[in-house]
Amino acid sequence: MGSRRFFSSLILTFALFSVSATSFAQHESSHEKDDMAPHNEDVAHGHGEKKKGFNASEVIFGHIGDSHYWHLFDLNDHPVSLSLPVIIYHPEKGMEFFSASRFEHGHASYNGYHLEHGMKEKIVSEDGAKIIDFSITKNVLSMLISVVLLLWIMTSVAKKYKKNGVMTAPTGFQNALEPVIGFIRDEVAKPNLGYKYMRYMPLLLTIFFFIWINNLLGLIPGGANFTGNIAVTGCLALISFLVMIFSGNKHFWGHLFNPPGVPLGVKFLLVPIEIISLFIKPVALMIRLFANILAGHIVILSVISMIFIFGALSEVAGWGFVPVSLAFSIFMFFLELLVAAIQAFIFTNLTAVFVGQAIEEAHHHDDAHAHHGEVRNEVTGQDYHVSKDEIVA
Repeated sequence: MGSRRFFSSLILTFALFSVSATSFAQHESSHEKDDMAPHNEDVAHGHGEKKKGFNASEVIFGHIGDSHYWHLFDLNDHPVSLSLPVIIYHPEKGMEFFSASRFEHGHASYNGYHLEHGMKEKIVSEDGAKIIDFSITKNVLSMLISVVLLLWIMTSVAKKYKKNGVMTAPTGFQNALEPVIGFIRDEVAKPNLGYKYMRYMPLLLTIFFFIWINNLLGLIPGGANFTGNIAVTGCLALISFLVMIFSGNKHFWGHLFNPPGVPLGVKFLLVPIEIISLFIKPVALMIRLFANILAGHIVILSVISMIFIFGALSEVAGWGFVPVSLAFSIFMFFLELLVAAIQAFIFTNLTAVFVGQAIEEAHHHDDAHAHHGEVRNEVTGQDYHVSKDEIVA
């Protein structure tokens, strides 16, 4: 009964917050348009009242994009948001620090800077100078929150293991994380990395839990679309790519630049293809995570926006579409919970696959060991001499 009540409360909270957040964003967009619209718009329309309308694209891109504000809700048609720190380097003025509240959501300039809205929100210097923005934006703050959560969860679990030992039954977060860690070890690391898997377990676990936590934080109403930012997924893919490059052995590079058993004429065609495929791997990692997370956010927001689109045509149609919109949004929300874990697993698994290809040893090496009566311990990596009878047994 307790779990049913929890899930019922979760569904109701998500539905109410989703509708409220979209409604608030509608008011904010209309408010900003009214303040910034030219006065001759009244003359063009032939009446004294400005035309207001719901702009779904502004609502959707306003949520999935990065910002110098963390919008919470609207109060009396005024946005209530957390103004984040602005850190700018100007080639002449040097480093400057101030709050984003100085821009008044793009309606005011401050100290020679103004905030531009569009597909990407950015700060521009009014003197035309090229500035570098080190500001703590919404995505950056979300990343810091996820890092704190990750460190807190992992250190608390590590302290329990240190205090109680590995033979004591796990409890709390320890009980929840142990099967996940075991799954990454047994289903991702060992099959792809062999006896060297322990060397890469910290990397794989960090990638998995970092992506998973940020995917879940992005599903909270009002949360940041961190893993739906291609710059973020690009950095994660770059880390995987660098680990793969620096882990590559002679066998890997030899097959890449001089494929064995291939005619010389074919090598001139095959080697460039292999080099291109080397760089396609991190690009595939980057786009896959970015596209899946971004698509989920857009679908949920689009379905909710249909309430206001139909409401603009007819108030009855708007209210009539509310149950359909909320039902589909709740379905998509739970589907995104599943996608959050799946995408974290896919990114981690493909990283292990790519690194495993880079550290894979030549096959004839294992054959030679077997011929001379040597067996390798998959855990320690040590070779042991055994008799032919022991091998057969």
